[in-house]
Amino acid sequence: MIDLRDKSTCPTLEEIGQYVRNPVFMQFCLELKEAYQCSENIAFSACSMERGWNVKFKKSGKALCTIYPREDFMTVLVVVGRSEKERVEAVLPECTAQLQEEYRQTREWNGQRWLMIDLGDNGALYRDVLRLIQIRRSSARPPR
Repeated sequence: MIDLRDKSTCPTLEEIGQYVRNPVFMQFCLELKEAYQCSENIAFSACSMERGWNVKFKKSGKALCTIYPREDFMTVLVVVGRSEKERVEAVLPECTAQLQEEYRQTREWNGQRWLMIDLGDNGALYRDVLRLIQIRRSSARPPR
């Protein structure tokens, strides 16, 4: 079993999946890779709140999300910035009560809300998170 707080050894995506022990982790990662033709970046965070290895997905230099592995589930960070806010708030009434509550409870700071969403299955909340990521991706500036 890997130690996600051990900075000296970078785990593979598969090792992180074994740590999470929930197939939703690999399913989510594969969906992102296929939908956005991107690859994961496994990075160590020294932040005192979330110290340890996490998985970041970016497309064209824009962060799509960061996944914080947990035992039996994962926490997905999706940033709703100024460019996504209006579109996210337009679809929010169609989303799960859990996501709506997370959005309301997350304070806006510097024009952004950093939503930390716990996922343990591939139900409605899972689909809501993918929708937020799709909005985030579609708001990216076109390449120059």
